[in-house]
Amino acid sequence: MPTATAPMAKTSTAKTSTAKTPTAKTPTAKAATAKKAAAKKATAGKTPARKAVAKKAGGGKAASAGRTAPAGVTARPAADPAAPLPSPVPAPASPAVPFEDRERLLDGTHHDPHAVLGVHRVPGGIAVRVFRPYALGVTVHAEGMRVKLRHDGNGFFSALLPVARVDRVPVYRLQVAYEGTVLDVDDPYRFPPTLGELDLRLIGEGRHEELWRVLGAHPMTHQGVSGTRFSVWAPDARGVRVAGDFCLWDGTAYPMRSLGTSGVWELFVPGIGEGELYKFEITRPDGSRTLRADPMARRTEVPPATASVVHASHHEWDDAEWLARRAERPAHEAPMSVYEVHLPSWRPGLSYRELAEQLPAYVKDLGFTHVELMPVAEHPFGGSWGYQVTSYYAPTARLGTPDDFKHLVDALHRAGIGVIMDWVPGHFPRDDWALAEFDGRPLYEHSDPLRAAHPDWGTLEFDFGRREVRNFLVANAVYWCEEFHIDGLRVDAVASMLYLDYSREPGQWTPNPRGGRENLDAVAFLQEMNATVYRRVPGVVTIAEESTTWDGVTRATHHRGPSGFGGLGFGLKWNMGWMHDSLRYMRHDPVHRRYHHGDMTFSMVYAYSENYLLPISHDEVVHGKGSLVSKMPGDWWQRRANLRAYLGFMWAHPGKQLLFMGQEFAQGSEWSETRGPDWWLLDPSYGAAADHRGVLDLVRDLNTVYRATPALWERDVYPDGFQWIVEDAADDNVLAFLRRDGRGAPLLAVSNFSAVPRPGYRIGVPDDVPAWVEVLNTDAARYGGSDVVHPGRVEPEPQGRHGRPASIRLTLPPLATVWLRPA
Repeated sequence: MPTATAPMAKTSTAKTSTAKTPTAKTPTAKAATAKKAAAKKATAGKTPARKAVAKKAGGGKAASAGRTAPAGVTARPAADPAAPLPSPVPAPASPAVPFEDRERLLDGTHHDPHAVLGVHRVPGGIAVRVFRPYALGVTVHAEGMRVKLRHDGNGFFSALLPVARVDRVPVYRLQVAYEGTVLDVDDPYRFPPTLGELDLRLIGEGRHEELWRVLGAHPMTHQGVSGTRFSVWAPDARGVRVAGDFCLWDGTAYPMRSLGTSGVWELFVPGIGEGELYKFEITRPDGSRTLRADPMARRTEVPPATASVVHASHHEWDDAEWLARRAERPAHEAPMSVYEVHLPSWRPGLSYRELAEQLPAYVKDLGFTHVELMPVAEHPFGGSWGYQVTSYYAPTARLGTPDDFKHLVDALHRAGIGVIMDWVPGHFPRDDWALAEFDGRPLYEHSDPLRAAHPDWGTLEFDFGRREVRNFLVANAVYWCEEFHIDGLRVDAVASMLYLDYSREPGQWTPNPRGGRENLDAVAFLQEMNATVYRRVPGVVTIAEESTTWDGVTRATHHRGPSGFGGLGFGLKWNMGWMHDSLRYMRHDPVHRRYHHGDMTFSMVYAYSENYLLPISHDEVVHGKGSLVSKMPGDWWQRRANLRAYLGFMWAHPGKQLLFMGQEFAQGSEWSETRGPDWWLLDPSYGAAADHRGVLDLVRDLNTVYRATPALWERDVYPDGFQWIVEDAADDNVLAFLRRDGRGAPLLAVSNFSAVPRPGYRIGVPDDVPAWVEVLNTDAARYGGSDVVHPGRVEPEPQGRHGRPASIRLTLPPLATVWLRPA
């Protein structure tokens, strides 16, 4: 049977619609044009039907004896002249759609099409009204009846059904004839709303935590009929219609109804199922129209196409064991070593399912505990790396379907790897088919142009003060965690959200009601988001990319700090200060590092002000900044040695670690989203492959020892987990410190950032450790170093040093970090 509700049989695949082209230019659309011409010919000369005037029956006189009473009049017995005359029964009313409603339906400005279309009780019977532009004829099938409808012009059809009972609306179907085809379909306008009062109330209050279950496109069975429910929030629209492949991108026949004061428009379309393309045709307050992608679409076309796609998930998860374990330990007290990945370019050309065959194995082999995926939500411009999102509820279709993405997450979980996803709630692009002025006025963005325009990226900032917008974003955070089993959200550009004057000059911003520069609406949103995610999804962690000294980014939302604000409620915060300071130190030639020693020690002044993650992210290896190894001074050997020493220092420093792809094997060139990592550097046929494999082997060993040593992660956010031993040896370029686990067991980390070995260097140690053994040395030959190592036990001597009662003597390799633990 042809697809229900289609105006004609499909002859080809319709092209994607855009806001500027509501009707696709395809062979099928050409057929629709021919049908339009036929329809105009069929309706030529017709005018809207006028409401019939009921004629008076009986003339007020009694019927003559022995005669049959006229139709509609009950005869009065002649034996009772005092009996009152009966009330006249009105003649049947015209079933046609009233003229004013017709005009509004044709203009796309009708707020309640169900009130006039479908079947309705009218004086004299049951009226059926159908709006099918370009149809040649419509016949109703209802309870054994077959009634051909009258064409009232402009695609409107109507009739009175000759039913015996008018107290019950019959179930019916439509047979719609078009040029060359006849369709047997259900009428969308015979169905009641599919959204309940509770859903609408929660949407209106901005408290619907499962918003994706009620808005958007949902295949379903409604009153025994299969179809798709379409619903969208557009409170300023004068009218909303659904357009898509199923109607050749002409939404005229599918006006939606407005559900009260909620701002939600809804329509159940029978016969429409998974895979159909659609958009919403919105009539703006000024009467103009715009064709928009669904803000709640769970699947999209592959960019640059922009239509939304009806989707239902069929993925069966196989990660129950992972989910049961992930909440056993708080993230800040667990090992977390993160490999940051840009999925489209990690191995260019791979789909989600192909990535599932390669990425988990690679990450597991290197020992990382998590991957962090750069933004996955759909975005129109690949060069934005996903940081300018247009479809917040849809994984990018560039790599496959939403179920394909779930398959990748599932595969990572089965390999024991957590999945963190970059999330971008601070701003969105201005594309005229997406969120910007969605229903004709600022809706998702702030109504004040100064508050709406993001000064750095040419995008728009969300209106965090509008409860429905906050709901859209909070529910989105929950959606990724619950529907895709995401283990963490790294929230992008938090600083730009928190400050009203961010990148703005005086006069370009207005202080908050307290007179300050803080964006109070954004603060409330972030607090609500974090509280909701942590309440609903145990084991998930949220991470803030926040570069300022905002007080309490990782403090609980109900705990107020010195500034008077409650905490933002994040689990972790990127330590941007550590990243900038340490990289600045490493850029200097070793002979000059003595003058910059504080860059490597300053982080410990504030290390316990927040729960930190140490990021070497994509931002540090693009736009002329060079790759990580290229930042290091010296010749090729020294660059690699510096890099290895730096990674050893980083993995031992308090805080979790993040390393961007390609840096794990000392890629020399900057990252490019069009090329990805230079995997050829690891090819055995390449002459310097061993140099790159040496760094790769070091990263694997760093992760292996790290995960097996609680001292390196268990007390990351507690001062008793760290003790300086050598922090002021600037002339030597030496740093040494102890890390301790919850039982006090230590690990000793010593870094020599000078280019010369330092034999017999004495390091103060506790006197309760009888001997130490080296567990990692970045100068080992297998990593490409000079192999100044300590193969045996190192026993302390009763000679105090650095405020310790005992000390050990080590030969410190040049440009190297050494880890030792109790033997």
